Parts: sequence; structure tokens; C-alpha cells
Amino acid sequence: MRLPRVRRPPLREVGQDPDYRFSLANERTFLAWIRTSLALLAAGVAVIQIIPSFGPPGGRLALGVVLIVLALILAAASYPRWEGVERAMRLGRSLPESVVSRVVAYGLGAVAVLSLILIVLDAGTGR
Repeated sequence: MRLPRVRRPPLREVGQDPDYRFSLANERTFLAWIRTSLALLAAGVAVIQIIPSFGPPGGRLALGVVLIVLALILAAASYPRWEGVERAMRLGRSLPESVVSRVVAYGLGAVAVLSLILIVLDAGTGR
């Protein structure tokens, strides 16, 4: 059985217009998340396609895939985050919490650890 989808009213029909400076700041944050997503995507493609092979077989691919997955998560979450913040401002409510920042931070930490492991393993092979 499928649950009915709750349709929220368009933002223009919700609450009152917030100060435009806050809306523009929210939009700049959204665009920063998109730029970060693009940078993660470019890094993932570069690791897989451009950087010479290092570490154990499949290590470079794993590193690139993690970067691309982080890019996907961030890009997919950026618009809902923008809309949630805009809706909260229009309704005079507290801003919604977001776990995406935490996911990206831990994900990049994992990328750093994985990179370090691959570099150390590669150095151990004497290449």
C-alpha cells in the first residue's frame, strides 16, 4: 500500500517574504554547496582517470568512487536544504537541522584516511 504524498504549498504562498538579504544569503549557501559538489565530482574523476596508479589494485578506483558519491549526496541534498531554510524563514520558525554537513565532513575525513593508507602502501612497494 502506498502512502499519499503530502504536497506542500509553493514557497510564494507560505508565510511572509523574509528580508531579501537572508534569502540571498540562503541562495549563496546553496550555490556554495553546488560548487563544492562539482569540486568533489571533478576530484573523483581526476583520481580515477588522470592520476597515475598507486597503492594496491582498486585503491584509486575506491578513492574516486567515494569522492563521486560524496558529490552526489551533497548535490542531491542542497536544494531540499535551501527550500527548508527558505520555508522556515518565511514561517518565522527555527532553521531545520541538516546532517549533510556531517556526512560530507566525515566522508572527506574517510577520503583523507584512505588516501594516506594508499600512499603508505604504495611507498612500501618501493616504486
